[in-house]
Amino acid sequence: MENALRLHYAPDNASLCVRLVLEEMALPFETVLVDRSTSAQKSAQYLAMNPNGLIPVLETPHGPMFETAAILLWLADREKMMVPAPDTPERSHALQWLFWLSNTFHASLRMLFYPDKYTRKASDTLREMTRERLVAQLDMLEAAQSVPWRDSQDVTIHACYLAPLLRWCALYGGSTEWFDLSRWPKLHAFAQRFETRPAVVRAAKAEGLGPTPISAPSPCCPPEGTAL
Repeated sequence: MENALRLHYAPDNASLCVRLVLEEMALPFETVLVDRSTSAQKSAQYLAMNPNGLIPVLETPHGPMFETAAILLWLADREKMMVPAPDTPERSHALQWLFWLSNTFHASLRMLFYPDKYTRKASDTLREMTRERLVAQLDMLEAAQSVPWRDSQDVTIHACYLAPLLRWCALYGGSTEWFDLSRWPKLHAFAQRFETRPAVVRAAKAEGLGPTPISAPSPCCPPEGTAL
């Protein structure tokens, strides 16, 4: 089909953010499993679409796209939903938070999950410092004023990006004793509200994320592939 979208994904990976947006937009799409157990994301075929060897890739009518935030923004602008229009005053506010989620919060989580990619020294030290930085970032997001995508019933691409990040805080990266979502009441309320949406329920079922995938997540038990 001319307008077919194909999401190259692995369960409970960054591709989940894209799946959530596709489900919320009710767009038809196909999924292609990237088998992490065999490092399929490093295969020549996959690297031809994403030279970084990271998940996700979204195949579009204009060719494959990588980078989670770029894919989300492209979909939102294409469908004219889930993000303020380019000519509105709210656009700059939306863009700064989208890039904060991508370049600041998500980047910190990657450092927590994969410390060996960032240091040849003791990874436990880096993890401890990264947890402290993540707590400060969560404190900032909780305290920030005028964050409609955090507090509104209307879902945005930001919400679809933030929700998996909160889930991963609770599950991955070594010791998770540092993270208790109830410490941040606004974020906790966001998680409880977001995970009841029909689109989120469909995505959680497709990837085996359990009944409370954001507010009280359990380890991923996917019907195909692996989250590792």
